[in-house]
Formats: sequence, C-alpha cells, structure tokens
Amino acid sequence: MTRPSLSEVKSEGQPRWVVDRVNDEHLFGRLYMRKVSPRATWLLARMGWSPNAVTLAFIACGVAAGVVIAFGGLATAIVAAVLVQLALLFDCSDGELARLTRRTSAGGIYLDRVGHYLCESAMLIGLGVRAQGELTIAGKYVTAGLAAAVLACLIKAETDNVIIARAVQGLPAAHDNESLQPRAAGLAAARRAASVLKVHRIIQQIELSVLVLLAAIADAARGGLLATRVLLIACLIVAALMVVAHLAAIMASRRLS
Repeated sequence: MTRPSLSEVKSEGQPRWVVDRVNDEHLFGRLYMRKVSPRATWLLARMGWSPNAVTLAFIACGVAAGVVIAFGGLATAIVAAVLVQLALLFDCSDGELARLTRRTSAGGIYLDRVGHYLCESAMLIGLGVRAQGELTIAGKYVTAGLAAAVLACLIKAETDNVIIARAVQGLPAAHDNESLQPRAAGLAAARRAASVLKVHRIIQQIELSVLVLLAAIADAARGGLLATRVLLIACLIVAALMVVAHLAAIMASRRLS
C-alpha cells in the first residue's frame, strides 16, 4: 500500500487497541502524538519508507538528543527536546506503517526495543556529561549518568525478561491490569502510589527531556549547573530504587504464573 489515504492509515495502522494499551503506549502518545502520527505515517508510506527505516530514524533522533545535551547550555536543551519529540513521532509511525503495509516482524519489534534501550541510556549519559560541565568521560557526574543509564537498562531488562520467561514456559503474553497487580497488599498499595506519583517517569527520555529543559532554564537564570546536577542525582536515586521495586513487584505479581 504505497499510496494510502489518511483514513486507511488511521483504520489499518492505528486501531483502537494500539492507543488503549496499558503499558506499551506512552502518555504523550495518547495525549497528542497519536493525533499527529497518522499524517506522518501517510507521508512516509508515500515516500516509500520501510517500517525498519522509520525505527532507525527514531533511534537516530533519540541518541542524537543525548549527544546534544552533553554540550550544555540552554540552546542544546531546546534542540534535544525537539529531537525527542521527533523520536516519539517516528516511534509511533513505525508500528503504524508496519500494520498498514502488513510488514510487521519479530525483527522490527526487536529493533524497536533495542532503540528504547539506546535512547534512554544516551539521554542519561548525556545528562551526566552536561552536569560535569565539560566534555569528558571522567568525573563524578559522568559516573552518575553512566550508573543511571545502566540502572534504567536493568529496569527495561526486568520487564523484557517477563516476556522471555513466559515464552520459555509456553505461556501467553500478559497485558491485563489484573496480572500486573502484586499479590501482597502492601506491594499493591505501593504500586498504586507509584502509579499516581509517576516519579519513575523522570528517567524516561521524553519526560527527562522536558526536565532537562526546565533545569537549563533555571541554570541560565541563576548561573551555574545546580538544577542540572540536582536533576541528575534525582534520576540516579529513582533508577536505583526502581530496579529493586520493579523486580519485587514483578515477582509478587501474577505476571510469571
């Protein structure tokens, strides 16, 4: 389907279940990007792009955002925020294009998942270099950024290994809300509180790009890098807590049974 209509893109590429996914659909996607992405998908289809090429564009924009913020300054924070929004757009469009053209594949899903690891890691590493105040691979803030990136990857690995464990056991995928709830009342309450507060989102690239921009504005107004450094330490603390809490929540839930 090289010349689809916009209505075909919306009906074939963006069925209702895509937007309604509990864990796989980003908040900003539901809020506005899924309203924009069909038009981008329509254009990409007419240009002859493949779904994997769109995924590579998403990865390139996301990694570039992490590289850009490492240079410091307000202007780079603005550019990085724009690049992350482009990455989100491409991330929405690659799946829409795959469904529209009937070119969904395990390879495409794999590439998309690897892309999320790369993009979020790049953002946290870039934030560490930015907080250091110079382009270097040494320094305590660079180390903090690297540590936060590793922890963020561990959190993603914890989620992805649920899929692997269920597949090895011959179990179907678990996407319903009930299976996500921990059996223990205390853990269930903690999960609900985390869901409301959404503190974990500060280590995710889209939200982090906005926070980096706000920190850059604060630093430009008062001088120095205090806001950026506070943000980095907050990311490290949240990532460390989430590695433990997320693992405990998975083990206490019905996702592995």
